Amino acid sequence: MGTAHAADVKAGRKKAQMCAACHGIDGISKMPMAPNIAGSPAMYLEKQMKSFRSEERKDETMNVVAKPLSDADIADLAAWYSGLTVDVTLPN
Repeated sequence: MGTAHAADVKAGRKKAQMCAACHGIDGISKMPMAPNIAGSPAMYLEKQMKSFRSEERKDETMNVVAKPLSDADIADLAAWYSGLTVDVTLPN
């Protein structure tokens, strides 16, 4: 077992630079096939990234991106993206 890691939002923001091309630094997708992840629960994001890392969940891009991530990296990224809020303005 690894040591416990308290997620670091600032570190997550820095690490999210590698995610920005698809998911955006703000968690709003920049590509049609990438989901919006802003405001998703941290536990959900961590589970998905770990599933991509282990290749339990298959996606050509995400399997490569997640492979080198440590549990701490994943926790930091999840902290960053889960802490973002989405403001939606509906047309009248």
